[in-house]
Amino acid sequence: MDTPSTRSLKLLALLQSGGQWGGRELADQLQVSERTVRRDAMRLRDLGYDVRSRPGPGGTYALRPGMKIPPLLLTADEVSTIITSLLVLEAWSPDDATAVTARAKLEQVLPRKLKQRAAAVALSTQVSREPPASVDWNLVGTIADAVATSSRVTFDYTGQHGRRSHRTIEPYRHFLRQQRWYLIAYDLMREDWRIFRLDRVEEVATFPGPHDPPIFPWDSIEDWLTSDFGATYEH
Repeated sequence: MDTPSTRSLKLLALLQSGGQWGGRELADQLQVSERTVRRDAMRLRDLGYDVRSRPGPGGTYALRPGMKIPPLLLTADEVSTIITSLLVLEAWSPDDATAVTARAKLEQVLPRKLKQRAAAVALSTQVSREPPASVDWNLVGTIADAVATSSRVTFDYTGQHGRRSHRTIEPYRHFLRQQRWYLIAYDLMREDWRIFRLDRVEEVATFPGPHDPPIFPWDSIEDWLTSDFGATYEH
């Protein structure tokens, strides 16, 4: 059975061939129901493709004439994964331009919404030269979008000794350190900068900006991590 991504790619290829396609015709070509065709068309729209449809009996689907089709069909989480992986390679091999040029080429062929996600991930990520750890890419994408749009984020957090708390923060950067991913953010209730382990963050929600976040008080994250920041470190 085709996955949604594979099926959407097939639908995109049919629409790219031009003309108006009937819903029943597309369903027969893809061997799915017309309802599934409608869901896949919506999925393509969410990814930034201009799929136009005429509802009702005899409804049709078409791709906007003259639209340039990128050769990739990726989800936002997949884009976050690829961009972060390339940033890791850039950090580990600063003298090798391959990862840098690969990321630039990828961003050029993404649809508008996915290009925005790629730029947001690149803006909000800083990688130390250490082995990568597993991470929730949906969470990474949410934080990246919040950083890019100056939005605030709330979440439930479990501290080092199992104490749970609810936080409202203005995210600055997420980064990899000692095989774990962390978030640096300004904690609004504590009126200070804090570091949070991403694997201890739950129930995330965003409050759209733009807000006016405070300026990070150090020249770099590395300087702050090597300084005596004491209680601001959330293990």
